[in-house]
Amino acid sequence: MLKETFRFGWNSPMVAGQIILWAFILGLSLITALFLRFSSLETSSLPTITFCINAISLLSAGFISGKRSGKKGWYYGGLQGIVYTLFIWLIAFLAFDTGLRVDPLVFGIFAFGIGALGGIFGVNTAR
Repeated sequence: MLKETFRFGWNSPMVAGQIILWAFILGLSLITALFLRFSSLETSSLPTITFCINAISLLSAGFISGKRSGKKGWYYGGLQGIVYTLFIWLIAFLAFDTGLRVDPLVFGIFAFGIGALGGIFGVNTAR
């Protein structure tokens, strides 16, 4: 089972999910930045927009992982959330010198849940 989880290549559920996750994060963040610059969108709504971007990205990554795996969608989708959370924690620790707080732990639980939900949807749409 562990060998299936970490197989490499484009057919890997983990690789495909991470590519989709980061493509959505970058694309939706760029669209948000353009809206902030060229419209009357206020920066006070940025936390809500950021939460929505994360949720959409994690749901999509979980969906693709579950669809690629064909089984255990919650497992592969949840792993997408865990990997994403660990990467965000690493960036926060190295770039911003933040310590361990409760907020990232809650984010990690929600990321696992949203990714797992996407994986459940994805595995049920597989061939």
